[in-house]
Amino acid sequence: MSNIVAIVGRPNVGKSTLFNRLTESRQAIVDEQSGVTRDRHYGFSEWNGKSFSVIDTGGYVKGSDDIFEGEIRKQVDVAIEEANVILFVVDVESGITDHDDAVVKMLRRSKKKIFLVVNKVDNPQRIPASSEFYKLGLGDPYCISSVSGTGTGELLDDLVKEFPNDAPDPNEGLPKFAIIGQPNVGKSSLLNMLVGEERSIVTPIAGTTRDTINKRYNKFGFDFVLIDTAGIRRKARVKEDLEFYSVLRSLRAIEDADVCLFMIDASSGINAQDLAIFHLIEKNRKGVVIIVNKWDLMEKDQDSVKKFTETIREKIAPFTDVPIIFTSVLTKQRIQKTLETAVEVFRHRKERIPTSQLNEVLLPLIERTPPPATKGKYIKIKYVTQLPTHTPQFAFFCNLPQYISESYTRFIENKMREHFPLSGVPIEIYFRSKVKEEE
Repeated sequence: MSNIVAIVGRPNVGKSTLFNRLTESRQAIVDEQSGVTRDRHYGFSEWNGKSFSVIDTGGYVKGSDDIFEGEIRKQVDVAIEEANVILFVVDVESGITDHDDAVVKMLRRSKKKIFLVVNKVDNPQRIPASSEFYKLGLGDPYCISSVSGTGTGELLDDLVKEFPNDAPDPNEGLPKFAIIGQPNVGKSSLLNMLVGEERSIVTPIAGTTRDTINKRYNKFGFDFVLIDTAGIRRKARVKEDLEFYSVLRSLRAIEDADVCLFMIDASSGINAQDLAIFHLIEKNRKGVVIIVNKWDLMEKDQDSVKKFTETIREKIAPFTDVPIIFTSVLTKQRIQKTLETAVEVFRHRKERIPTSQLNEVLLPLIERTPPPATKGKYIKIKYVTQLPTHTPQFAFFCNLPQYISESYTRFIENKMREHFPLSGVPIEIYFRSKVKEEE
């Protein structure tokens, strides 16, 4: 089960700084590529052996005469619905404001665990000022400085205690596939076809659950768990930003999945919002199959598939080793192929490549094309092994790991993908110093 922490509060209280502080232990999803700017509001952290996602709602303020009633309210309401735990951030310098009171009213309705975080307590002399925030009725405040990190350890200790212990999974070992994508790309049609029943996407009933629903699929030689994201309902009163909502809704399903069936609409191609979701899948190290749906409605020539595929790969670079399948869910075109490919990607994600095989294949390639010398120093890679992790990660032992460039890392990854079954799976490559016994 995924754990999601939402950071909420009015503007300029330090939410984004706290977000960066919490996610620095593991790389936050930050990408400078055009069209992926919204990714910077989602990150990942780990504390005391428990991992969780962090959502920063602060970046969606666009500025108006009535900021709170506009963008903040939309985003905070959605984040509150999706999160397990809420960090309500206030500013010790300015004290309680009308906007703080407005946020508190929303939080009280949520029935979620709320941590009152008093930020900018940069020295002990500011601690007494935090007592004002008892008036908010949210219990003892956590005094922190998100800039220096003071007090965040105690906050995190108590925060992770709120995460539920994972219950035994009756479907343990089966692949978990999540149908991911923007609204109206055909997720519900695919879901209905696979499970053989109609499922609503949107309901006017306020308060309907947003939890993901897992269904066992055991037909035609396939056996997997389908994570139903198309059936996740939203409350009619929440007129949220659809882009923010689709990413946030996808986040929980992505975390619970092994492989994401990522659907895009052939008529609109892969756009900035699709890329935001794709990079969430990649950063979560999940397997992915891209499904170009509604292909039957497109005017095509003999080069249409090739051109469309090239366009997608250009936009998702550098992670381009991804299966792309052109489908029509309504006519059931290539659905069997889609499921076969998803199962194959699942196997790739679980692949264990013997150390002897890695070294036999990669070391001669590296010897022919070694890393470029840096500052007159030559880098020698002597040994490679796969790490004992749940997803494909590899360690290359060498004398000067700090001088390995990003471009050479991509070269190594491309060579690995040429020689080993890793299609559809993000991989991690680390360069480490040689152990003493080897030197």
